[in-house]
Amino acid sequence: VQLQAFGGGLVQAGGSLRLSCAASGHTFERYTMGWFRRAPEKDRVFVAGISESGRPTKYADSVEGRFTISRDNSKNTVYLQMDSLTTEDTAVYYCAATSKPYRWVVHPNKYDYWGQGTQVTVSS
Repeated sequence: VQLQAFGGGLVQAGGSLRLSCAASGHTFERYTMGWFRRAPEKDRVFVAGISESGRPTKYADSVEGRFTISRDNSKNTVYLQMDSLTTEDTAVYYCAATSKPYRWVVHPNKYDYWGQGTQVTVSS
């Protein structure tokens, strides 16, 4: 599976962005998908995850209520809608796919495939 993330950019605090991650291959619906981010000089952290069918979903506490993850298996695409952005959300965002059970959704080392990352910068 090859993943390509896009949709990042520069936005003012309080604004919104929608990230997309397109997957190649014919087995997209078999993968749990996740979004992770890496801020400058910080470790990569879990942001949101979604099961193969689209339910359930899981969010990091820092984005709960502001971000929404969704997927369209007919388009081999997973999305991350980001609202009420703050400067703390500035990071490179990565999408990832795992064939492991959904219970591992927050663990980056359980993911098999990663996209190249897309930069999100939130200005104050």
